[in-house]
Amino acid sequence: MPEEPQIPESVQGPRVTPATGRTAPTPRPVPGPRSAATPRPAPPARRPRPTSATPAAPAPAAPGPAGRKPPEEHSAAQFQLIPAPADGAIDAAEEAVDLLLDSGRSPGDILVLTTGELHPWAAHELSFGEAAYWSQHDAGDDVFFASTAGVGRCASRAVVVVAVNGDLDDTAARGLSEVRERAGVLLIVCGDPQTVNSALGAGV
Repeated sequence: MPEEPQIPESVQGPRVTPATGRTAPTPRPVPGPRSAATPRPAPPARRPRPTSATPAAPAPAAPGPAGRKPPEEHSAAQFQLIPAPADGAIDAAEEAVDLLLDSGRSPGDILVLTTGELHPWAAHELSFGEAAYWSQHDAGDDVFFASTAGVGRCASRAVVVVAVNGDLDDTAARGLSEVRERAGVLLIVCGDPQTVNSALGAGV
């Protein structure tokens, strides 16, 4: 007798059929960290900067052991000269400050001095009286702007930025020399190289 063809038994159970007309849900993009906009300050008031809650690391332009207090001897401070004309010295100093802050330097570590006219922020704050002005210096929690003529009243800070925005008379030259004693880690001078070297000495 001829063999009957064998019919395989069908597997029992639910069949999984691909759904038609449905598309896989598109994953939503995960929002990343927002970069804070840092518009340039408009005189006379400089934009406030929050003090970092964590210890700030030294800026790349200011190499030094992290976590150490600024040495008392000004000779240990690194000196940097940024060539700039007198009418552009303040702008160069502000650029240097922005780079320091963006690198992680705490605002309270920075002192900005001018040899000529006051920085617009300092002139604005002095309009409310010297007591209120110097109280901000004593608080030491933000960048402070002053004149080299009053550097004797300023406390030492890790970084001192000087804008040579005017001719150096005897008073300004002496003040510029005293500035070296106020810088613990880094001294940045923005101005004409010949003028700066004549005031500080060619060995800087």
